[in-house]
Amino acid sequence: MSQQGPQGLVERMEHHQIAVYLGAMAAGALVGWAAPSAGPGLEHAINPVLGALLFVTFLQVPAAELVRSLRDGRFLSAALVVDFVVVPLVVAAMFTFLPADQAVRIGVLLVLLCPCVDYVIVFSGLAGGSSRRLLAATPLLLVAQMLLLPLFLYLFMGSELADIVEVGPFVEAFLILIVIPLALAWALQAWAARRPAGQKVSDAATTTMVPLMAATLFVVVASQVPKLGDSLTGVAAVVPFYVAFLIVMAFAGKAVARLFRLEAPAGRAIVFTGATRNSLVVLPLALALPDDLAVAAVIVVTQTLVEVIGMVAYVRLVPRFVPEPDRRPAVTAG
Repeated sequence: MSQQGPQGLVERMEHHQIAVYLGAMAAGALVGWAAPSAGPGLEHAINPVLGALLFVTFLQVPAAELVRSLRDGRFLSAALVVDFVVVPLVVAAMFTFLPADQAVRIGVLLVLLCPCVDYVIVFSGLAGGSSRRLLAATPLLLVAQMLLLPLFLYLFMGSELADIVEVGPFVEAFLILIVIPLALAWALQAWAARRPAGQKVSDAATTTMVPLMAATLFVVVASQVPKLGDSLTGVAAVVPFYVAFLIVMAFAGKAVARLFRLEAPAGRAIVFTGATRNSLVVLPLALALPDDLAVAAVIVVTQTLVEVIGMVAYVRLVPRFVPEPDRRPAVTAG
């Protein structure tokens, strides 16, 4: 029975993971409100916890599979088009209607212009999307957004704000959140292939996915809630834009998947990569902004709250929205 206990708990957490994530965010909000002085300390925990989460994510796809998936030109092209052509056009259509506050605007731009590279893989998998293809695209999507974000900010807000966002935090995020976790995951895969002890460590590590995702959401929310202060009006004003973005990108992602003639699992993954944004990885960029733009970080975290709730609907609706083709033989009369 002692062996069944932990495994049973892991399975239950995986089965109810969306409820676990919502609970983690609610607990984070409560801690942030009740103990605001803990915020700065929790902020320092964001990158380590997120790096651990991505290490476990990378661990679940063999290195050879990752390399093979990178040759999937059609899927990668669709992902690049939906994230770096369609999304900026949707954001441009929204931009004039955003609140005039510069901090609010830069927060919205930071988060909406950067595609997700972490929990999108989990949610896409829950909806029957091709998580392996998305995982293979992760380094490419992060490098592309790192290069394109300054250009997008310049186009939307002019040179003075584009200059404020430095490339340093993005390079640091790429090293801490992608390069190091990926190298460690491949090293553990190699050990697991040669030694039973390595396989045991690998198996144990993969059971931590849901707790690590919950820990990441808890730390992010708890560290940012104390900063809400007088910015509740600005935060409330952007919520409808985030909801509208999720609705529009469901249709836009489906259209791109159809344009590239992708099968259902790949098509669902494209819908998810277009809709989910990189709030957890761009948060360090928002936190590095000058004090007069500090509200931008709260605007970024607000998108996380809206998005995770939106993912509850996506996980249920996307399989119906992008269904598997009916392969049953046609019944002929006679």
